[in-house]
Amino acid sequence: MIIDGDDTLWENNVYFEQAIEDFIDFLAHSTLSREQVRATLDEIERLNSGIHGYGTAAFARNLRETYERLAERAIETPDIEHVMNLGRRIVQVELDLLPDVADTLDYLAARHRLLLFTKGEEEEQRLKVQRSGLAPHFDQVVVTKEKDVAAYRRLIREQDLDAGEAWMVGNSPRSDINPALDAGLRAVFIPHPHTWRLEHADVRDDRRLLVLQSFRQLREYF
Repeated sequence: MIIDGDDTLWENNVYFEQAIEDFIDFLAHSTLSREQVRATLDEIERLNSGIHGYGTAAFARNLRETYERLAERAIETPDIEHVMNLGRRIVQVELDLLPDVADTLDYLAARHRLLLFTKGEEEEQRLKVQRSGLAPHFDQVVVTKEKDVAAYRRLIREQDLDAGEAWMVGNSPRSDINPALDAGLRAVFIPHPHTWRLEHADVRDDRRLLVLQSFRQLREYF
């Protein structure tokens, strides 16, 4: 069983969302609505993800670029530092496991081989795993820059998985579910109310897909 990390095992995007709200407050644009400012940030994040990847450092750069594009006042160094720090501070927040994660992993690890498959900046993601205390449950932790079909096929090959029998568990249609299905895996979709907007996508009707409402429900099926 392959399991995602951010917003599947622990809270993650809520901290980015709070930083974005604080950024929009600081920008205080006179004519653009909050949604219009957010749309600009979304565009910049979409364009830059292939270059800078994911994580707090990339997010801080994206906030800075958005500020430089939209600011209605002279761009001063202290303001840029403040904007960058809105992103950087996320690495300092306490890591909160989602409900029933630890107990459910105890249950699953006794019955299945578990792999943690997460995307982002490698050092940052591995630090999250360490802080979570969940590493002992997993046979291996794999960090990738992107979770696309090629990444899943590589994981299947390198971990010697039987794709038709292995399951990918996650909250993101774009990164956890659709590419896993396209790579030949089965998938468990556990929606999170604060999944990053750029991870949203339609989840297709597929006999290999299981939709659950909580991580704890995995006990009922596995």
